[in-house]
Parts: sequence; structure tokens; C-alpha cells
Amino acid sequence: MRLLTFSLCCLFLSVSLHAQTTAESKSLPRAALEGRFPAAAAESFLNAMQEKNFDLHSVMILKEGKVVYERWFGDNAPGENHVMWSVSKTWTTMAVGFAIAEGKFTVEDKVISFFPDDLPGDVSENLAALRVKDLLTMSVGHDNDPTSTIRNAQGSWEQLFFAHPIPHEPGTRFVYNSLATYMLASIVRKTTGENLIDYLQPRLFEPLGIEGARWESNPGGTNLGGWGLYVKTEDMAKLGQFLLQKGEWSGKQLLPAAWIEEATTSQILQNPNVDVATSTSDWNQGGYCLNILLLFSLCHFLLASESHILCPE
Repeated sequence: MRLLTFSLCCLFLSVSLHAQTTAESKSLPRAALEGRFPAAAAESFLNAMQEKNFDLHSVMILKEGKVVYERWFGDNAPGENHVMWSVSKTWTTMAVGFAIAEGKFTVEDKVISFFPDDLPGDVSENLAALRVKDLLTMSVGHDNDPTSTIRNAQGSWEQLFFAHPIPHEPGTRFVYNSLATYMLASIVRKTTGENLIDYLQPRLFEPLGIEGARWESNPGGTNLGGWGLYVKTEDMAKLGQFLLQKGEWSGKQLLPAAWIEEATTSQILQNPNVDVATSTSDWNQGGYCLNILLLFSLCHFLLASESHILCPE
């Protein structure tokens, strides 16, 4: 898996205790690793990973909201940021959820309504029908992902996105689409007046004790949304616990639980020909911005089994 080339965050989670950062350190509480997950098992797993030549940066295991195992490899360190690649999309989904909760827009709003000055002369029926929800589920209606084409072209990414053909009805066909998530970042900026990194600061980063995060921007100055976020290993562990706690942190409901539930519910099949009655693969299910469902479904498996699980960043 490509994401293993930069980091691995292993989450051992339970809902019996909630995570709470200390005011002094902003870090997750620490606890001893119990026999249900012996240290020898962790070491065996890590050795096997290294034997396969994965460029493993770090591992963190949580149990009942507390860090029970952590390790860094090579020159990597606890205070070092790691690029999140497409897991950045999960954080973008958090920003979208906050904006919706604050009444800035809804998932049913038409995308073109936010960009009247960026539209082509002839707005097709499918483009006119494109909703925020279709961006979230990567069901824009494209035949292929336009990300590389648009990134390498000159001009406004929004204008280039709208100019890309949409031959299929939005909401009916999944195509992995990082530019769709970028458009969500652009909508958040349009409606709130802030980039993702600034908008999330008081709403998510500060309450969770996340410091030093950064997000790359496009030539127009908008955070990339679909990629380009840099956070620490522990920040990813905090996000996993935040999702498990349905948007609650330290006794406060930061993000409506209904949004977490909606975002982590399967919204579209990535492969329309898959037999849902027999397939158990999370890769067949598309939630909001894809990656959030993959993370949260693993946590649901844990709760059902009361066992341990390893969740890649």
C-alpha cells in the first residue's frame, strides 16, 4: 500500500474510556500495555513489516483511548510531521462537516452555485446537477480522474474542473477523484472565508491538541484538500479516537454525531458489479471522501470483536 511508505498508525481502540488530552502537554494519555496485546506481538509484526522493506516511519497503539505502545524508526521522531497523501481527504470531510453544522451550505447544494464566475459558457445538464454530496462520494460523473490533467495545466483549477466533461449523471458512478475533494476545499474557503488549515484550527486542531499542522496550497492559494496535509503520528491517532467518539472530545461535542454517522456510512459502491451479499471488502464501499469510511469501518470491527486491530494511515 502506498501509504505505508511514509507512516503506519496502529490503533487499538475501545469505547469504554474516552481520550482526553492533558492541558499541559496536549498529548494523549499513556498507559501500560496489557497481556491482551503483548509487546512481543507488536515487535513480531514490526519485524515482519521491515523484512518486506516497507518504509515504516512510526507505530502507535491505543487502548481505551490511551497510548500503550509507540515506536519511531530511522530518523523519524514523535514531533515530526508526515505527509498524509489521500488521508488528507478525511480531514477535509471534517471541515465540510463543521461548515454544514454552521449553516454555510448543505450536501444537496449545487456546486456551480458557489462559482458563478468560473463556469463554462455552456453548462451541461450533468454539470448543473452536480451536488456537494457528489463531490464527497467521488461520483461526479467523470469517465476518469482529472486530477493529473488539471494539476499540470495552466489556469484556475475551478474553471478547469468545470470544463472537464461529465458524461454520466452525478451520483451514479464512482471514479476516484482527488480534484473533487479539492473542490470541497474551495467551497469551504468560499463560504467561510478561510482555508481548511485555518478553519479547522479553532474547531478541531486546538481542541485535540494538534499543533504544527500544515497544508499545501495550489497556485490560487487554496489548500489542496485531497492531499498535501502534514500532521504527526499522534495527530492521526487522535483523529481515529475522535471518529470513534462520534465527534466528542473531552466531554464536548465538537462535531455533530450525525455528521460522523453520515460520513462513515456506505454511500456508493466503488465497483457497481460487486456482489454486496458476498463481498466483505471495505474497498468496495465509498463513504464521504472514501478514506474516512475505511478508517471508521476498522474501528467498528474492533468494537464487535473486542480485539486489537492495526489501522494504516
